Amino acid sequence: MTKPSTTIHVNDSAGAADTTMEAVVQDAYGTVDVLRRARIERPGIADDEVLVKVGAAGLDRGTWHVMAGRPYLLRIIGFGFSKPKNRVPGIDVAGTVVAIGSAVTRFAVGDEVYGNAKGSFAQYAAALEKKLAIKPANLTFEQAAVVPVSASTALQALDAGKVQAGQTVLVLGASGGVGTYAVQLATSLGAEVTGVSSTAKLDLVRSLGAAHVLDYTRDDFADGMHHYDLILDIGGNPSLSRLRSALTPTGTAVIIGGEEGGNVTGGFGRSLRAPLVSMFVRPRLAMLASKEDGSFFERLTPLIEAGQVTPSIDRTYSLDDVPQAMRHLEAGDVRGKVAITIPTEEGTS
Repeated sequence: MTKPSTTIHVNDSAGAADTTMEAVVQDAYGTVDVLRRARIERPGIADDEVLVKVGAAGLDRGTWHVMAGRPYLLRIIGFGFSKPKNRVPGIDVAGTVVAIGSAVTRFAVGDEVYGNAKGSFAQYAAALEKKLAIKPANLTFEQAAVVPVSASTALQALDAGKVQAGQTVLVLGASGGVGTYAVQLATSLGAEVTGVSSTAKLDLVRSLGAAHVLDYTRDDFADGMHHYDLILDIGGNPSLSRLRSALTPTGTAVIIGGEEGGNVTGGFGRSLRAPLVSMFVRPRLAMLASKEDGSFFERLTPLIEAGQVTPSIDRTYSLDDVPQAMRHLEAGDVRGKVAITIPTEEGTS
């Protein structure tokens, strides 16, 4: 176990003597009913970590999966077998550094940062130095908080697909968290993007820069009339054969996730089969195992500050309303991302 480091603190609104904070906690897997607000101890930090006073947090589908404990594969790979290893949910974070570990060199107290943390649905969160970057200057905390997981996943998917200017890119799930960033990033790289979404969200996908849009309730992306150099399959469930049929002979389909497939492996089952199938047939099928790393955020920051990538926030919820935010996500109604605002003073909402 890493020994807690000597830290550098600054006075904040909580006062130097107060070591507690407001947070959303869950002590079991289950529905949104397992989530509750509570006052708990602030997290300690290790030598390579910083303590962030959270300005806002982002809600992503992965946080829902950890809340539910499904698919069960998540429990096996280290998220906690009978209950969540991390009592406070939330990964995406944006806020201000208030303490640094003794080995931290990239950040100082007072820096505004964004990235991945352990338990961001709280007033304070511990984060590894390597999983943070300086917050884009033109974003609020709420906007910055919805970038890390989704935008870095989209960036890694485009890297895996080796996208090039002039190529045709199909984004399945273009109106969701990862999809809204994938459309913008692929467009900024010079690709011709076709986005697939529901009828009600086609306007959003067009506004993000998609050259073409398809309504999945009436349009078939694999109708044989169009073929794509790269397909990003985000949270869908088309068969591998359907993905292959929509690719050019030298194309690639990158499977980023899936929300079907049962309680054991969920959408991961199809993802795991893809590289095995690709060993014997073409076009290429790939699975994305995204990483949490500040280097991706550092690549995103100049694109955000240049206006080429802009977060799409559907709604903002308070810490007390996290269960309601989860229900909104479950219903599939979110256009882009959801942000969670964090109280600036102890005990306020």
